[in-house]
Amino acid sequence: MAELGAFQIRSESDVRNCEAEMSLNERLPETSILDVFVNSAALTPVATAITMLMTGAPDEQPRRVSYEQLLRLIRQAANLFAEIGGPAPGVAYMLPNLVETHATLWGAETAGYAVPINFLLQPDSVTELLKAADVKILVALGPHPQLDIWEKALAARAEIPELKLVRVAAPGTPAEEYVIDLVEALSVQPDDRLTFGPPRQGDDVAAYFHTGGTTGTPKLVAHTHRSQLVAGLGGAIMLGYQPDDVMTATFPLFHVAGTIASGICVFMAGAEQVIVTPSGMRNPVVIEGFWRLVADQKVTLVGGVPTAIGAVLQNPVGDHDISAVRAGITGASLLPPSVSRRFKEVTGATLHEVLGMTEASGLISIDPINGPGNAGSVGWSLPYTTTEVRKLGSDGSLGAVCDVGEIGVIAIEGEHVSPGYRNPANNDGVYSNGVLNSGDLGYKDAKGCLYVAGRSKDLIIRSGHNIDPVMIENAITTHPAVALAAAVGMPDAYAGELPICYVQLQQGADADLDDLKAHAEATIDERPAWPRVIEIINEIPLTSVGKIFKPSLRCNAAKMVVSKLLREEFDLPDADVSVFAGGTRGLRVDVKIPENSRSVAASVESALEAYLFESRISVQ
Repeated sequence: MAELGAFQIRSESDVRNCEAEMSLNERLPETSILDVFVNSAALTPVATAITMLMTGAPDEQPRRVSYEQLLRLIRQAANLFAEIGGPAPGVAYMLPNLVETHATLWGAETAGYAVPINFLLQPDSVTELLKAADVKILVALGPHPQLDIWEKALAARAEIPELKLVRVAAPGTPAEEYVIDLVEALSVQPDDRLTFGPPRQGDDVAAYFHTGGTTGTPKLVAHTHRSQLVAGLGGAIMLGYQPDDVMTATFPLFHVAGTIASGICVFMAGAEQVIVTPSGMRNPVVIEGFWRLVADQKVTLVGGVPTAIGAVLQNPVGDHDISAVRAGITGASLLPPSVSRRFKEVTGATLHEVLGMTEASGLISIDPINGPGNAGSVGWSLPYTTTEVRKLGSDGSLGAVCDVGEIGVIAIEGEHVSPGYRNPANNDGVYSNGVLNSGDLGYKDAKGCLYVAGRSKDLIIRSGHNIDPVMIENAITTHPAVALAAAVGMPDAYAGELPICYVQLQQGADADLDDLKAHAEATIDERPAWPRVIEIINEIPLTSVGKIFKPSLRCNAAKMVVSKLLREEFDLPDADVSVFAGGTRGLRVDVKIPENSRSVAASVESALEAYLFESRISVQ
């Protein structure tokens, strides 16, 4: 079993000591994902691996699955997929967080490879991903009154007739022709052995995760068993997971945060995860009753994206005993300082940031939860990996390592780095000689702590959901009146960023905002990518070589947001707002408040802390 060590990571020197104490192969004897579950079940067979809450209601009796039971489910799923899909089948799934989702994911990786799919995607995008990944089996949630997952699955099979459809449905759901019921099919499979030979392992592909936009050829990132195991080991060590830990599992299982940081890392440590209903933090019942659930389940680690954690912090703890909470873990988007501060006030514990990336098997660096907490930092790279801040050459290549405090591009090396995209043409500019160019900008301090300073990519991150602006731009420019479109992230106190699209009309053309908005929503597959604001401007700024120049648009969007806040919340229509690109968080906002409004300066400063930009307040 993986040797996580008795030491606690508090500094970069502790990471180096961990590496010096034992080689990676000595510390990580597992060669397959299945080995993790075999070893955990052997060590603590009756310990709870997953606690499943279906409703979150106060009187609910949770479903508890032990490590031995989970291992049996995974073997049954692997045997089923091998039987109906043939050797090493591609198994996609569109499922909310369920025990059956774990059985599907890890069973698929054992028998073949998993293809997790965001079930919020539109049907055409789902079908495109299935084809690109050469999927043989699709496991999907059956008919549901609020979700249209099953309808998307049926649409996919209409396009791919040979696709084997497996359904996860409530007991008593009528049978459908050519549809396999997962629970029934698992029940007849052996649970004490694999029927098809040894499990997939080592450099075999374990999964393909889709990332980026869904226009053109989908970008499918390959994870191997080795890359996931190295990420899992490093994450478990840096996060300091212990067998008696109980973690809230709120990240979706189609995302690497759910599968790695709060998935395989937890199982590698023999800890427990609590699935707080299938829809997680999108469930209003969970948000309202979160602290009751934390108390009832004796949660020690609170996990979630910054927006979700910010939402639950709005609700009082009341008389619920949450003293077991020892830390919070967050990632997928930058953490507003106000959420970090409020978490400490409410729980008495520190909220630690994680930097992950699909192309690095889910994890890059972590502010360790046994350390003091480095505000605004994502800490140090995982053991047995290297994360450097490198200068960016004029040709886009990575150069020398930056000095302390100098902003550059974050570059990653290690066996957790993916071997690349399923389509090798997408590797250019991302992977080079084993080095991953993250596209993120950052810097290190004197302690070696890594800070994310913005993105060299134009990616928009809305509540942890990655949105490709090209998808928005391509859709809106199909409107006959539109000449150019440029989508950027508009700062938002809750979501971190919301998409805003600037539009330049064709000469002599006319279009109103309602028409453009309707066109965008009809042509953009991902609902989270629908622009919150569409702004018609005379001319979109271009570089000297004719490329759209987005820094000025991001500044404009930030100024729009801050000016509106000052006007509507603080009655400061005359405040002077200036926004500059760059700095340690990508944007800096300077606000000059009139002398006669000095009394609200502190309140303005507090309100701006909820945003992801730097802010400076002065009185003139």
